[in-house]
Amino acid sequence: MSSKYQDELGLIVMNNCKEFGESIDSNLMARRSKKDSFIIPTDVVRFSNGEGKVVINDTVRDKDLYIISDIGNHSETYKMYGYYNHKSPDDHFQDIKRVISAVRGQADRITVVMPLLYESRQHRRKGRESLDCALALQELQNLGVNTIVTFDAHDPNIQNAVPTNMSFESFYPTNTILEEFIKNEDFNPNDVKFISPDGGAFDRAKFYANMFQADIGMFHKRRDYSVIIDGKSPIVAHNYLGSDLNGKTAIVVDDMIASGGSMLDVAKDLKERGAKKVFLISTFSLFTSGLENFNDAYKNRLFDSLYSTNLTYVDSKILDMPWYKQIDCSNYASDIINTLNTSGSVSELKNGKQKILKMLDKKKKESL
Repeated sequence: MSSKYQDELGLIVMNNCKEFGESIDSNLMARRSKKDSFIIPTDVVRFSNGEGKVVINDTVRDKDLYIISDIGNHSETYKMYGYYNHKSPDDHFQDIKRVISAVRGQADRITVVMPLLYESRQHRRKGRESLDCALALQELQNLGVNTIVTFDAHDPNIQNAVPTNMSFESFYPTNTILEEFIKNEDFNPNDVKFISPDGGAFDRAKFYANMFQADIGMFHKRRDYSVIIDGKSPIVAHNYLGSDLNGKTAIVVDDMIASGGSMLDVAKDLKERGAKKVFLISTFSLFTSGLENFNDAYKNRLFDSLYSTNLTYVDSKILDMPWYKQIDCSNYASDIINTLNTSGSVSELKNGKQKILKMLDKKKKESL
């Protein structure tokens, strides 16, 4: 493995993911037996009228620079005209661009690590509407970004918006989540069935099922397209496509939970079809609303637990819920940065099937 960039690594950790970024830094320091932090001190300044700027407080010359930002962190605030505003994804994305403009021409390479991809749900046009995700990627490319690193992109095909000058890497935290799930839960691997809550999540569910060498089922969302509520047509029914669920352990997987209503509807349906246990897995748990519905569903035993990651901000009151299991992905992220920085192959980081199968074999023996 080449060490071309190893001594030139630099991290710029935005305030919106400080704990996650510092954990990545600690992992990298331990991996390289290094005492000095890779983090470059940075100030994100807001003026009283809401305008902002970024100040880099150390050299970035000839660095292989990684800008780490959680555009989903709605807890960060700033004051404008005397009022406190919560930062939106737009605000966070603008700060990323400010960092790039501050280091442009000095850093050797620039990689933006954006675990939750900005505007990922607005990845394709269905009519006369904006194509925000593609425009954002093109903007970063034009600013001089060499690589985008994200996790579980809503649609990985969005990388076709920048097919030439900028690398786009979407990683899946599947291994990290499944390792914790296998360690912590009591289940028979022979009775597991992965469930896609809709057609859009089928490839993701198939990926999980392949890791487990398990069966897969899918729900089809039937919507009322004559009505628009909160920007989308409401779901009127979930139609199940798959084999018998009686006595099975059903694992519902999706990339993100907003209100989670659809996932809870699926969980209820699975229980009615005889599923013994129902687990939910979501890479990003936004919980823009619907938290009480999850509490009620858990009390009514519609699901056993929800596994999610720390790849985007989760409110502390959710972390305290008995049904919520958060998986730390900072070590995985540090593996990715370390591999990119040393010009290694990321292919091995995208396939950890053998380790999962070994854990499952042990689990099967315990279930006998």
